[in-house]
This record gives sequence, structure tokens and C-alpha cells, in this order.
Amino acid sequence: MSTPHVVVVMGVAGTGKTTIGPLLAARLGVPYAEGDDFHPPANVARMAAGIPLGDEDRRPWLDAIGAWAHGRAGLGGVVSCSALKRAYRDRLRAAAPGIVFVHLAGDRSLIEDRMAHRRGHFMPTALLDSQFATLQPLGRDEAGVVVDVSGSPGEITSRALDALRDLERPARSSR
Repeated sequence: MSTPHVVVVMGVAGTGKTTIGPLLAARLGVPYAEGDDFHPPANVARMAAGIPLGDEDRRPWLDAIGAWAHGRAGLGGVVSCSALKRAYRDRLRAAAPGIVFVHLAGDRSLIEDRMAHRRGHFMPTALLDSQFATLQPLGRDEAGVVVDVSGSPGEITSRALDALRDLERPARSSR
């Protein structure tokens, strides 16, 4: 990408946001912020107990991520955030216009298997159904790309970079 954008790596739990986000940031030469670190302790406790977060629970989390993204405007950065609903992405865009989304997407069974084998994360596989039920894919009018999560982290990161470059091409040629 030629312009330093803030990229939000989004998707349901277990798609690899925490793995791909730092790799993507390193390849772009920008800082990475872990979206889970923006959750208030009450949110983490709810999720660890298997209780899905509601919209009201997510507002302070989204606002904190949006403030980070706003502070990186023009400088670039990568942040992970599930951003499952269009309303959540709209809230992030309101705080930081110009952000771009990389939606990590894949087969539910692959994602569930990855979740079952990760260690030290508060999100149980029991919440995966609620994540998929909540997910609203990127709209055609939303700046972003969908990247398949099959393969190695390096392959996924390369696909994300290629897709982001492809996203920029039409903008340059239309000027």
C-alpha cells in the first residue's frame, strides 16, 4: 500500500486476527495494536464465562479502538477487531475515516479447530456460533477486502497484502 492507512483486521474469533495483524503490520512497516487489549475487564470476564457481548458492551471497546485508529490517521497502523456488524464498522469509521478492513474469513470447521487448539485465550469455542450469527459481511460500499484463512500465516498475510494493493489500484486509475 502506498498511502499509510489504518487497517482493521476483522473476523470471527479464531480466524487469526492476532496472528495475521502483527505480520501484516510488520510487512507494511507500521505499528500493531491488539484489539483484545482495548476490552474493559468486564467484557473479558463475560466472554470467558461464555456470555456473548451485546452492543452496549461493545461501545467503549469500539470507541477505544476508534480513538487509537484516529491517532494513527496519516501515519498508518494495523489493529485487530472482530468488527462483526456493519454498525460496529460504521462506529470505527466515524472515529477514523479512511480506515480499511481486512476480513479474515474461512470454513467454520477450520476456525473451530484452530480455536480448540489455541492456549491462553479467553474466548471459548462455545461462542463461535454467536459470532457467525452476528457477522455481517463487508458491504460493497465499505473499503475492505476478504481474505481466506486457509494456509500458513505467511500465505494469509501475503494474500492480504495483495488484496490491499488491488484495492488501491482502481482508486489510482480513476484520478
